[in-house]
Amino acid sequence: MSDNPHLDETKLLQPDLAALGAPLRATHKPRILLLHGSLRKTSYSRLANEEAARILQQLGCETRVFDPSGLPLPDDAEADHPKVQELRDLVTWSEGMVWCSPERHGSMTGIMKAQIDWIPLSLGAVRPTQGKTLAVMQVSGGSQSFNAVNQMRVLGRWMRCLTIPNQSSVAKAFLEFDGDGRMKPSAYYNRIVDVMEELVKFTLLTRDLKAHLTDRYSERVESAERLSQRVNQKAI
Repeated sequence: MSDNPHLDETKLLQPDLAALGAPLRATHKPRILLLHGSLRKTSYSRLANEEAARILQQLGCETRVFDPSGLPLPDDAEADHPKVQELRDLVTWSEGMVWCSPERHGSMTGIMKAQIDWIPLSLGAVRPTQGKTLAVMQVSGGSQSFNAVNQMRVLGRWMRCLTIPNQSSVAKAFLEFDGDGRMKPSAYYNRIVDVMEELVKFTLLTRDLKAHLTDRYSERVESAERLSQRVNQKAI
């Protein structure tokens, strides 16, 4: 079973148990970016994110909520557009993210997808989302559904995020918020608290280990030149 003729053993690294078991090193507040998928004046995905941000702050995090208003459609502007740069800078700043989308026609909204599509897998030699934690949530106008969160999980995996196991889906969201935009006490609210607690724990556990956790054999056997050419190939 140990006969692996195609394996370059000099590039195969055993898990570093000392690194994995090391105490937390970073002392700054976990940095969490929240993205929502609606531009409506009363946007329940935004309100849910704002509620999540308050919980995250209570848990000791620093939060930023990105406003997608004014963000152009992907490929309808250059990457130096101010809103694109704002989004990319926030993603780079963050150590974890929350994506919250309404479910529209059985899927996440185009506004939510456009934000994710503007986030590149690589910026030069930096992968801005790789190894960062992600929590997914959705709000629905009708009965509870999980179509949007399921789709965002696929995207989170594609963006090389560490998507946490828990998630939130708020049914009939228009009944779950009061006139001041605050979420009412409910099992849905409690679930959002659950998700934020889990997000913070996973962020604290992994942010110091991100480079070790995402170090790949396939990339170690490539030359630096070949890796650069592949990672930075022209976007399709």
